[in-house]
Amino acid sequence: MIKTYIKKLSVLTVILVTFGSCDLERLDSAQEVAEGGGTLDTFTAYTIDSTDPMGSNVYGRIVFWKTDLDQTLVQISLYNTIEGTLHPAVIVDGTVGVGSTVSISLDDVDGSTGELAANKFFLISDTSFYDTIGSLDAHVSISLSPDDSTVVAEGNIGSNAEPVETN
Repeated sequence: MIKTYIKKLSVLTVILVTFGSCDLERLDSAQEVAEGGGTLDTFTAYTIDSTDPMGSNVYGRIVFWKTDLDQTLVQISLYNTIEGTLHPAVIVDGTVGVGSTVSISLDDVDGSTGELAANKFFLISDTSFYDTIGSLDAHVSISLSPDDSTVVAEGNIGSNAEPVETN
């Protein structure tokens, strides 16, 4: 019995020495941008105002970012959204109150965060889109839910509004 105990203890010691002597290198995270990744620094932002149909007071901003590949990333940030609800976001031709034809269906806004639900950015791969934003006759529209098309917030973009910020 003592021999069995000593054998088990010897095996355990060998295992501990083997794993303990392995040179485990702690890797630091790579904080720099990957080659070809670039940064986002060119943008145009517009206000999204509440339509306040039920006192919801949903409002925020839509920001269009230009990538190094001439793609456009769309970012939406809203306040007073309904937690646990997805709010569909679309770009509609024409000004607020006039246009009704959806030109681009964006991702839904997550009511828990006020940001796009699927990804932080929605990608528009048309390489000329960003450069034509200033002349775009459109507005952004945010609905109450996928099942209720009541518009809770909207804002003119392009030629219909002055950007609140741009660079």
